Amino acid sequence: MAQLHKLELQTPIASSPHKFFDIYHSKTYLMPSICPDKLRSVQVLEGDGKSLGSVRLWTYVMGVPVIATDKIVALDEVNKLITFELIDGEVTKYFKSFKATLEAGGVNTVKWSVEYDKANEDVPHPHSHLQFLGTMAKDIDAYLLKQK
Repeated sequence: MAQLHKLELQTPIASSPHKFFDIYHSKTYLMPSICPDKLRSVQVLEGDGKSLGSVRLWTYVMGVPVIATDKIVALDEVNKLITFELIDGEVTKYFKSFKATLEAGGVNTVKWSVEYDKANEDVPHPHSHLQFLGTMAKDIDAYLLKQK
C-alpha cells in the first residue's frame, strides 16, 4: 500500500506573484539563463510545454547533473497553481511517485509542496529537493525584480 508523504516550503518574494507564476507556467525557457548554476536546460517533449499533459525534460544540478522528465498534471491560472509529476529520471529511482506543486497566489510568498511515495524505507525524505526549489525561487524573484 502506498504511503504518501508531503513536505512544504514557503519562500518570500518581492516580485509580482503573477510574473513569478508566468516563469514556471509559460517561460520555462528563461530558467536556464536565470539559474545557470542550478538548471542547464528545459526541453519540451510533448505538448506546448505549458498546458495540461505537457511533458518536459529538465537537466539540473544538485551537486552533479541530474535529469528528470515531468508532466503537468494540474493547472489553475486564476489561483496561480501548477503541479508537475515526475515520470522519469533520477528521482523515479527512489520514489514510486513524486509530485511538486507551486502556489504563487499569495501575497509576498510562494509555496512549494512535494507529495511523494518512497520506493523503500531507506530512501531519505526529499528535503534537499524542496530546498533546491526554494533557492530557485529566490533566483527567479531576483531576476524579476531586476526587470522592473
